Amino acid sequence: MTALDGVLSEIGLAVDQAGPGRLLLGVDGVDGVGKTTVAEALADSLRAAGRDVLRVSLDDFLQPAERRYARGRDSATGYYLDSVDLAAFLDAVVRPLRDDEPRIRTAVFDHRTDTPVDVPPVWVPEDAVIVVDGMFLHRRELAALWDVSVFLDAPFEVTVARTAQRDGGSPDPDDPANRRYVEGQGLYLDECRPAHLATVVVDLTDPDHPLVVAGE
Repeated sequence: MTALDGVLSEIGLAVDQAGPGRLLLGVDGVDGVGKTTVAEALADSLRAAGRDVLRVSLDDFLQPAERRYARGRDSATGYYLDSVDLAAFLDAVVRPLRDDEPRIRTAVFDHRTDTPVDVPPVWVPEDAVIVVDGMFLHRRELAALWDVSVFLDAPFEVTVARTAQRDGGSPDPDDPANRRYVEGQGLYLDECRPAHLATVVVDLTDPDHPLVVAGE
């Protein structure tokens, strides 16, 4: 068993403890921490344990660029508050789960082309886990929605370097080009304290040796 397998097992236990029925599971963390990788591995692990799983990424619910940058291209507050179309996420994913025959839309927007997308609704089986990855999942508008939530933690020195390796750019958190993102995520961490709210907190400073830790 790898270190990640052990982490996934602990998250799976939290899912079991949440009980039967359709569950919303959020995988939160700053940009570059490894949310998509962990969410995909978790989805595979839950399927292997016999659960139906649907995957959703909050990146597919971003605002149009005009809205995301309305406060300015360098605005940290804008990055934190204006990146995600919360109303669209609630309408497409959260509210349908209250229906007797829930069908959710897993995406509404393509930020690469800055255009809406028309994704047909998909049926949510009775015992399905909807695994959602994204930033800012514990902001006040979303924190109470999760049946189980995971916060992936690592210092900016690590996550910004990973983002630079993935997307290009400077690996230095203090570089002016990174200010919008680092400070915006810092606003979120200070205001919402996601490590205090999450069901499971994972130290992902070393991706080869993830570790479940106690929340703040």
